[in-house]
Amino acid sequence: MVNFGIVGCGRISGKHIASLKQIPNAKIVAVCDINQERCMKAANECMCKSYSTYEEMLQDKDVEVVNILTPSGLHPTMAIQAAKAGKHVVCEKPIALTIKDANHMVLECEKAGVLFFTVKQNRYNPPIIHLKKAIDEGRFGRLFLANVTVRWSRDKNYYKQDAWRGTIKYDGGVLLNQTSHHIDMLQWMLGDVISVICKKANFFHDIEVEDSAVAILKFRNGAYATFEGTTCTFPRDMEGSISILGEKGSAKVGGFAMNKMEHWQFTEPKEEDQDIIHTITNPPNVYGFGHLPLLKSVVETITSRNVQRIDGDEGLKTLKIIIAMLKSAKENREVFLKELNNEDEVYYY
Repeated sequence: MVNFGIVGCGRISGKHIASLKQIPNAKIVAVCDINQERCMKAANECMCKSYSTYEEMLQDKDVEVVNILTPSGLHPTMAIQAAKAGKHVVCEKPIALTIKDANHMVLECEKAGVLFFTVKQNRYNPPIIHLKKAIDEGRFGRLFLANVTVRWSRDKNYYKQDAWRGTIKYDGGVLLNQTSHHIDMLQWMLGDVISVICKKANFFHDIEVEDSAVAILKFRNGAYATFEGTTCTFPRDMEGSISILGEKGSAKVGGFAMNKMEHWQFTEPKEEDQDIIHTITNPPNVYGFGHLPLLKSVVETITSRNVQRIDGDEGLKTLKIIIAMLKSAKENREVFLKELNNEDEVYYY
């Protein structure tokens, strides 16, 4: 049995709680939140201990793994505290808001001998699994163009729910928050990014950061990708998609959470393709169903020490691309990822 403690009982905690409840050898033994009403509600649901301070929960010897579901700006400090307390870490995206903080938290976990897991649940969506498998098998041939589009809706009430939302210090904008999974998907499918050109703007929200951005990404393999992300799709969510074009095939995973195979064609078709084109998950919200298989892999890795996991280095790859995009928009130029300093602690706003 692997015992989990959850810090941060807000919006995303429901996915973690529901998923962990379905894993036979996982147990939630503690929850923590500064909002006592939310904390007690989660504790009652999980039938576990509740803590009003993070430090108290870290002293609980029953807690083996800490799921950090707090505002992004708090992730580094909390991950380091957990590591020093001998707890494994499961960290929601983005793992940090600066490269320096991300490097520090990953290094501290390594020094403490605890495992660090980055939450990238969309990698477990069935259509995405088919797409990645086809790329790895070479069915697309040479990849040359890709696109991700995130047209989501976040109204004023969303940003007013908590004071940290839409702030530079704790949250970041559409790039760091809403679209980081989609940016991760590009690098996971196409490989290393060499450079980015990005423009961003705040069109409709009273926040410190951008609510919309567009970008062009150049990859080491010679491919290009276009990116479009916004929280200004009114009146409701429209799509969260990725498209891949290769010399021997093309595909699009759409829906509103990369959860539906919308296009799947190859010059050399296979019998299985007819089934794949109908692959769909139908999540009731933008988070999808990926947390369950992701957290299962966390439990399996801890119990078997299986090294195949989405670790801190994977979180850093995505963060560096986003930081380069923010830097490009701020400095109005193409930014090469090799320019980025691992000790960089600048917020590019």
